Amino acid sequence: MVLVSFNAIGQKSTKIFPKDSVETDSIEKQYMIIAGDSIPREMIDLEEVVLLRKLKFNSMKDRKRYLILRRKTRKVYPYAKLASERLVDLNSRLDQIKSKRDRKKYTKIVQDYIEKEFSAELKKLTRTEGQILVKLIHRQTGITTFDLVKDLKSGWRAFWYNTTASMFDISLKEEYHPETNQEDFLIEDILQRSFRDNILERQESALDFEYLDLSDKWNNSVTSKKSS
Repeated sequence: MVLVSFNAIGQKSTKIFPKDSVETDSIEKQYMIIAGDSIPREMIDLEEVVLLRKLKFNSMKDRKRYLILRRKTRKVYPYAKLASERLVDLNSRLDQIKSKRDRKKYTKIVQDYIEKEFSAELKKLTRTEGQILVKLIHRQTGITTFDLVKDLKSGWRAFWYNTTASMFDISLKEEYHPETNQEDFLIEDILQRSFRDNILERQESALDFEYLDLSDKWNNSVTSKKSS
């Protein structure tokens, strides 16, 4: 008996589907030839589809607050994402440098690079945008901005003291807790919807929480307040 396999990829559909529907990107047919007979089997490759629950608001004032928060979150998230990527890259490279002198020299290069890359844009942020950024840095790295600043090798000390914190008068110890802080949950909701709609590039949180579980919790809380 001879087993042979080959693939035939179908052409991508150009049909427009409504949001949250599922589009078939490709159909892969695998054939097994057994003693001269081919047996086709079709497999459909589907992209991951994220279905998000409808967000509930107690009032128009709460909805307006959410929209303002959405604008600010979308503005600062890319900086938090980039901060996480730079931190991972820095730690990875420092692990490869044995000489203390060379490690110090490389850290100085990173400090100068971070300040040059971030400072011009972040000087334009408002105080509330700066505080959201601090929370998102904790989301992305699992480390508070205060601890990043305190850690000399992180490269963030000169950046935060010279550029941002003195202007914003914000708490660098602020953490991100969407499980207990409603505003943090709203930020997470904004991120998840922005990821789904390809408005922001997805980067998983370094913290341990499940968005869908939190969505049930906070939506039920809103429903309870309306009925009371």
